[in-house]
Amino acid sequence: MMTKDSHHSSDPITVSCGILTVSDTRTTATDRSGQWAWERLTAAGYKVAQYEIVPDEPEDVANLVRKWSADAACQAIITIGGTGLSPRDTTVEAVSALLDKRIDGFGELFRALSYEQIGAAAMLSRAIAGSIATTAIFCLPGSSKAVELGIDKLIVPQLTHIVGLLDSKNS
Repeated sequence: MMTKDSHHSSDPITVSCGILTVSDTRTTATDRSGQWAWERLTAAGYKVAQYEIVPDEPEDVANLVRKWSADAACQAIITIGGTGLSPRDTTVEAVSALLDKRIDGFGELFRALSYEQIGAAAMLSRAIAGSIATTAIFCLPGSSKAVELGIDKLIVPQLTHIVGLLDSKNS
């Protein structure tokens, strides 16, 4: 039987992250959600190795996620934006096609926690998570409150453990 300590023994001390804001209108000066994600991740002891803003173009999103997930220096990717229902919201489609494994509980918990804050509108979120090889991927809505919820309540508490589980040396 595996004890809790041995179950977490392969968790890394810190994780190197990429933040990808998907937006047709945001700039580095106006990307409050991306800036907030950076601040929260670094405050929790994680490193931000990559940060970029790309337009809501599925090919652009997929290419950058593919590139970052192939880089050993980027152990987790957090996308911000493009998870809604409008025709330009295509992050979920772009990322889902790349995933080796899905973390269905992430989206389920995100929507449950969102419901407590915004009610029935939470069902409109298509937040997802999964992995590409050894890289964890989290797709969050673009609002600052959604990023705060996803990072503080779900990602930060489990990120080192998720990355430890995905690390090929531990499989």
